[in-house]
This record gives sequence, structure tokens and C-alpha cells, in this order.
Amino acid sequence: MISFHNQSISFKLKEKTKIKQWIKTITEKEKHILGDINYVFCTDDELLEVNQKHLNHNTYTDIITFDYTESKTINSDIFISIDRITENAKKFEVTFEDELHRVMIHGILHLCGYKDKTKADADLMRKKENQALKLFVNV
Repeated sequence: MISFHNQSISFKLKEKTKIKQWIKTITEKEKHILGDINYVFCTDDELLEVNQKHLNHNTYTDIITFDYTESKTINSDIFISIDRITENAKKFEVTFEDELHRVMIHGILHLCGYKDKTKADADLMRKKENQALKLFVNV
């Protein structure tokens, strides 16, 4: 089950049903089973606090994915900063929705085993994100 929550912000996610189907499709393509995924939309400051408390990082980020995957069944709490999405969409000259979808699927791809710390891993992650974004249009 996929659920969407707002921490302390007023944010309305568009096309929830389509997003859920898209995430399920990507998960299945990656040969995983969709368990419980909780997306939590929040502010920069709230995500910074999560980053500091749980990861000992003192930096802003767009997403933090807590991985509770068991075998091939992915389960997670995924925190996303709407402030970062807004800023990065402008920075990368893409729509807010495209950047949000990229970040949302980025978390799912991490849960499916993809990494992004090395250049080769980051390149593969970007390729997988781009493939997933193309599928979103057709869901």
C-alpha cells in the first residue's frame, strides 16, 4: 500500500492514483513486491531535522528513504522536502511535477537495490529514473 502524508505543510499531490500505479509498475519491473510505502512531504527544516537526528548529517536534502525491505518486499518511509523540489525544479529547468516524480521514484529505486554514491552507480540511477519517468506518461 502506498500512502501520502503532509508533515506541517499544505501540499496537495496531483494524480495520486496514477502515481500509485506507476510506482507499482516500476517495482514489478525491478522484480520486487510492493509492501507499505509512506511518502511524507515536509519542509526543508523538517527534513534537515530528520537528517541530523537519524543520519547525523547537517545538510539539506530533497529525500531521505528509510528502508524496511524484507527479502523482495519493499517497505519504507520516504521523506521529501517540497522546498528542495521547488528549488531544484527551477535549478534544473524542469517542472515541479517532473522533479517530484524523479525524486519519488529515486527513493523506490534505492529500495530496489540501486545506489548512487559512485559515478557509475549515479549514472545507472539516472538512467533508471529517466526510464521510469517515460513510463509515467503511459500509466
